[in-house]
Amino acid sequence: MSEAQPALPDRPAPVAAPRRTAVNPNVVPMQWRPRVNPWLIAATVALAAFMEVLDTSIANVALPHIAGSLGASTDQGTWVLTSYLVSNAIVLPLGGWASNLLGRRNFFVFCIIIFTVSSFLCGAAPTLPLLLVCRVLQGAGGGGLQPMAQAIMADSFEPHKRGQAFALYGLVAVLAPSIGPTLGGWITDNYSWRWIFFINIPVGILAFFLVTRLVEDPPWIKPDPSRIRQMDYVGLSFLTIAMGGMQIMLDKGEENDWFASNFIRFFAVLFIGGMIGLVIWEWNHKRPLINLKLFRFRNFAVCCFLMMLVGGVLNANTVLQPLFMQQLLGYTATTAGLALTAGGIALVIVMPLAGYATSKVSARTLTAIGFALFVLTFRFAADISTLTMSFGQASFLRVVQMIPIPFCFIAITNAAYIGMPREESNQVAGLINFARNIGGSVLIAVTNAQVTSRAMWHQQHLQGDMVPGSIGYQQHLQALSGFLGNSLGGPNGLGPALASIYNQLNQQAQMQGYQDVYMELSWMSVVLILLSFLLNKNRPGQGASAGAAMH
Repeated sequence: MSEAQPALPDRPAPVAAPRRTAVNPNVVPMQWRPRVNPWLIAATVALAAFMEVLDTSIANVALPHIAGSLGASTDQGTWVLTSYLVSNAIVLPLGGWASNLLGRRNFFVFCIIIFTVSSFLCGAAPTLPLLLVCRVLQGAGGGGLQPMAQAIMADSFEPHKRGQAFALYGLVAVLAPSIGPTLGGWITDNYSWRWIFFINIPVGILAFFLVTRLVEDPPWIKPDPSRIRQMDYVGLSFLTIAMGGMQIMLDKGEENDWFASNFIRFFAVLFIGGMIGLVIWEWNHKRPLINLKLFRFRNFAVCCFLMMLVGGVLNANTVLQPLFMQQLLGYTATTAGLALTAGGIALVIVMPLAGYATSKVSARTLTAIGFALFVLTFRFAADISTLTMSFGQASFLRVVQMIPIPFCFIAITNAAYIGMPREESNQVAGLINFARNIGGSVLIAVTNAQVTSRAMWHQQHLQGDMVPGSIGYQQHLQALSGFLGNSLGGPNGLGPALASIYNQLNQQAQMQGYQDVYMELSWMSVVLILLSFLLNKNRPGQGASAGAAMH
């Protein structure tokens, strides 16, 4: 793929001698710059996005407290997460349409208001049904914050500096889900679950104050209130059906034995049917909510697919290790969170370096490097994840897991804008974030189910050695029975000995289940290395032309 320069808008041909010409007020300046330092803008929108991303995970560990406080079962309490995620997923890809309706800054401010007010209402909710309604509102408000923050950063910086800006956004997208459970657990243990929602209020007020004073729309974003009369209700209906079906299917799948359940099959049909209807309708609609025709740009389509898998790997990483430490090593939620802290520090160091690297190395090379590091990371995780893993080893594993993420995340995010029309930056941001969230939801469900499946497989094979004819098993049983018998009295040691051995077998099987999943993720990363070379080879710090991106 040959390197090409960004396409320039039509302008009058140069003449031999300068002369006075009429100024066309409709011509947009090619090099628009915000009035304030773009880094102030980036920090401002990142603050709002951090608040939203944090809320996708902060309530996880508080669910038993929420359910108990409101007189609900634990199963009913999980809808606190599901309702937020469904609403969030529906709004994520609608940012482009809403920005054209209200203006991007106004839409961003509107989302901050909705998110902050609904956070207060969530914390004050006296019953579970009211809490769920407020969580739906909170998810809807939060759904516009991530893509709009990214789009604002993309337009506020010159192309060769976007990678550094996206490094800041990457910290938000990666760090917030990692610290969410730890922070949520600490707040719940020391105060009340209601404060996991109340803490958003001062942050939301500060974000509102800063955004209204620092952020502005570029000239090519022109609000058109008439679009509200041309609302694509059919497209919105298909999107709601598809995302609701997918999220409920994934959240409740393992609990209901997946497709053995009519409940899960019903929502799977809703998801598939909704997605098919959405694609067909939006592709042919004159004013679609989601501009799916952007996928005709091959480079953008590849970026969305890769980002979906990066989101999956990121979320699988964030979920698997804390679960391993709590289930098999006996860590509390707070202690498991502390083991992840070193990874956050590593991310703060590596993310700016990866952002700087985008101005020196092409996007597809950086992406391939990131996926290669993932291969090594997952193989290391499979080796070190044992029942004797220490706190220090767990902390080091988290550091190793964090290092590849910035290279993939920033490079793919940056490459998504290569060759894309600048007036489509809102749609680009919405779709790339939508892809990341979809990948995260899918791979969390798949990896958790696979851990359970592989653990059961190992359990069955390990039980094959627990037979009277096994010399090793008999020796271990007799030794343990004798030891426990000395404490409990003679023959009373046999039962506890059998229970202890069976417990050890279950732990070994679960451990091997985690190791298998880590190895499967490493092989998936090998495939991703190859897929990364489907990206256009751009000049570092610059993008290819729109025409080049189409091929």
